[in-house]
Amino acid sequence: MKKSTLLRASAIAVSLAFVAAACGSDSDSDSSAAEDTVASEVTEDTAATAAGVTCEPVSIAFFGALSGDNGNLGKNIRAGADLAVSEFNTANPDCQVGLVDFDSQGDPAQAPALAQEAIDDASILGIVGPAFSGESKAAIPLFDAAGLAIITPSATNADLNDNNWKVFHRALAGDDKQGPAIATYIQNTLAAAKVGVIDDATEYGKGLADIVRDTLGDTVVASDSIDPNAADFSAVVSKMKDAAPDTIFYGGYYAEAGKLAKQLRDAGVTATLVFGDGVKDNGFIEAAGPAADGSIITCTCADGASFAEFAAAYTAKFPGETPQTYGAEAYDAASAFLAAIAAGETDRAGVLEFLGTYDAAGVTKQIKWDETGEVAGNAVYAYKVEAGVISVIGLIE
Repeated sequence: MKKSTLLRASAIAVSLAFVAAACGSDSDSDSSAAEDTVASEVTEDTAATAAGVTCEPVSIAFFGALSGDNGNLGKNIRAGADLAVSEFNTANPDCQVGLVDFDSQGDPAQAPALAQEAIDDASILGIVGPAFSGESKAAIPLFDAAGLAIITPSATNADLNDNNWKVFHRALAGDDKQGPAIATYIQNTLAAAKVGVIDDATEYGKGLADIVRDTLGDTVVASDSIDPNAADFSAVVSKMKDAAPDTIFYGGYYAEAGKLAKQLRDAGVTATLVFGDGVKDNGFIEAAGPAADGSIITCTCADGASFAEFAAAYTAKFPGETPQTYGAEAYDAASAFLAAIAAGETDRAGVLEFLGTYDAAGVTKQIKWDETGEVAGNAVYAYKVEAGVISVIGLIE
């Protein structure tokens, strides 16, 4: 049978995903094979019978930073969700789903009030987000009390699944997978005998850095935190220079990571720089300049641009652009909510129940959640900055 394009097929697929959820999968997700496969092909014969979902106007919401120092990451997520919603609405003219934005600037202090705004909008059936771990910790208790399901495509703090939140779902592996993988890469691939570790004292950055510290043990010869709002990191830079590590890991976000990398290089520190997923953005390269080159960045997010059909659909929606960090995970998250709506779930309780049995092929992996809200699969990818470009190296084994 002839295969349809992703741009048409993915819109149909989310209309039919409730069938996949009911049927389940013949095999468990694998951290390498399943997450390197785009499992979203739909035949023309299937497409002929799939359209025509009807519903009253409903919405899902994006919750995260669209502005501020780390707004690029939120914009990536919002774009992935927007693509999924647009495709669904094109395929289902009698069931139009809105996408409502809540720009938190990634600030935990702003998150509770914004969460309440989302809760008070009765049309909103699910949240794609919160984007960052700190705001997740602040906002999810409110979402949980309201029974409003969330699927975060990016908040990776390992402890977020340990709160007995019934609404919590994550579309990628957490830092309990990323942290040990970073340590493995530093020890085995970089063969570092001495390591420095720095964090930004946030829920995400310190949480990830602490896992790396604990895993590396005595290999860590220098450790410190920075204030991400500061302009001068000279005290930490001097500490690292004096310790002369082979590798320095930083847990935090891209804006201050760029400043830190530049100051380290300007001070003559030659250690290999390694960063977590919060740094995987071109804003890091813009802030660091040539100091970014040679840096290693890890992420439990897949490289959306490597999925040819998804990337083509993305570029068709956003001309001249390619999928960026967390965009594909956001697409998968939004698609799960859209599948619930296609299945006739038009209240929050029904959507939440639907997610509990959801089991469907996404762009990045097979999407199904365990009882804590963690998604199947534990892949961690390594990326490298070369000549001002972030390129995928591959899975960290």
